[in-house]
Amino acid sequence: MRVCLIRHPKPEVAPGVCYGSSDLTVSAQEQAAALTALLPQLQALPPATPIFSSPLMRCATLAQQLALARGSVAPHYDARLIEMDFGGWEMRSWDAIAREEINAWAADLNSYRPGGGESVLQAAARVHAFHADLARLPFECAIVVCHAGIIRLSLACQAGRSIQDIAAIAAGSAHKVAYGELIVLD
Repeated sequence: MRVCLIRHPKPEVAPGVCYGSSDLTVSAQEQAAALTALLPQLQALPPATPIFSSPLMRCATLAQQLALARGSVAPHYDARLIEMDFGGWEMRSWDAIAREEINAWAADLNSYRPGGGESVLQAAARVHAFHADLARLPFECAIVVCHAGIIRLSLACQAGRSIQDIAAIAAGSAHKVAYGELIVLD
């Protein structure tokens, strides 16, 4: 199955703030710009292509707009597509997080739970389950609107890889997914 992974537009949050599962909004201008850029890229897909989305506003709003613009059914919201939960780190400046905590996470990227939230391994398990369910659906392609961390985990979700391997690959890869970017998995 072809999966078109789309990162949400830039949310309204101050630079240097840690956010993952926080429900942030996106300006109307950012939403419009993302939609305008994405529609031509998705034009070749059949109108019946299902759209799956994180239920967080920064993804859900774009997914709704894509569905309307493409004349397709409403998006399917799936909590497994929510960005990693950074617990007590959420909405704090990275500079305000104790260096020891960040170092502890860097020393154990797979299992450490930043801010008492979710580990990369836990996020990998839910993303792996989402992709396993998606692969069983009778569609040739799907659109998935989600977050950079979920996209990195999705890129690592290849047949036969263990959840530990998926987490390690995603945690070890540099963050290079732009806001509003479309990445296609075949």
